[in-house]
Amino acid sequence: MNSLQAHQETGPIAFAERVLTLLDQGAFTATYKYAVLLGIIDVCMERVTRTGVPPDTVTTRQLAEKIVELYWPQTIPYPRGNDTAVLRQNTRGQAEIVSLTQQFRSRIAHDPFAPLHRARIAAPDAFERLIRNVEWKLIEMPLPRLQTIGLGEDRFLYEISWDQDVSLADVRQYQEGGPDDDFDNSIKLKANVAEYLIQLNGVLRPFIHRQWAAMVARVNRMEEDRLERFLFGTERVDLGPVRHALLDLQQGKCFYCNTRVRQHAHVDHFIPWSRYPDDALDNLVVADQRCNSAKRDFLASARHVAKWRERTNHSILDEIAAVSSWFRHADATLGVVRAVYLRLPAHVRLWDGGKEFVENVPGELRNALG
Repeated sequence: MNSLQAHQETGPIAFAERVLTLLDQGAFTATYKYAVLLGIIDVCMERVTRTGVPPDTVTTRQLAEKIVELYWPQTIPYPRGNDTAVLRQNTRGQAEIVSLTQQFRSRIAHDPFAPLHRARIAAPDAFERLIRNVEWKLIEMPLPRLQTIGLGEDRFLYEISWDQDVSLADVRQYQEGGPDDDFDNSIKLKANVAEYLIQLNGVLRPFIHRQWAAMVARVNRMEEDRLERFLFGTERVDLGPVRHALLDLQQGKCFYCNTRVRQHAHVDHFIPWSRYPDDALDNLVVADQRCNSAKRDFLASARHVAKWRERTNHSILDEIAAVSSWFRHADATLGVVRAVYLRLPAHVRLWDGGKEFVENVPGELRNALG
């Protein structure tokens, strides 16, 4: 076998083909496969090291928290004619994880449309029970079965220490930290899997969104139009509560062009939502209308990355988070930025301002990210 053949059989393209086979939408009855795969991608991106190296292990607890984040906006009732209802995500009824998440949402009666970080603060004990129950459901069902294709298995993503006969009692013992806790909650990723998932994130994420929306449309006997945007869009999250505070932090100036924002201040996702859905405070900057329209879903140049990195160390962000009841996960956001930027090929074009793009010069982004 020559080097080209070896790369074709073991490289990221071959890996992507196996993922596409795994995601054949006719092979399963719920949307769990989509959620689990996206969840693993997100955890890997959040937890890259300072030099951009991804983790080789994900825990079921980490995955459960990401799964709840993914399903949270999807438990808002969907308008259909004169009626609204939470969309079904299982061909045999409602997916149990969706039901658990919906039940937790219903407990936040004073604000049923609250973002997850506020619901978590409002009912911490109930949120902890939700995470533990979702973790158990992941351990019990999708994780042992995710790599099943047809009648066989293709364990190319990860290895786990349990099978479909796992005991709830053993899992509860682990979750409660009991003396007989010997359950291993590690999802051990195969060689290069985390790296390939991050490299292919920009391709896999929109594909998974499209397939997920298609399945939900089929289960609920509805048209796909507008459904994908409802399931994965950003329009329901009001970023207004942090706009003025962030603008004050930026001394009333656009983050990108440094000119004074006199009207139409826009809150922009520094890492575009299409690359990674992150409404955390560290990923939000204020831009004027011109820059916000020009940047769109492009990645910003190294000089903007350096400015963003310097700003994340600003203590005022903690004050903004406290006053506005917004959330930060600074390490996770930084991990995602490193995961995205440190893998960019040399000479790829990055948005610098207006219609100007500059080449990615090797070393500049690494220096910008410290």
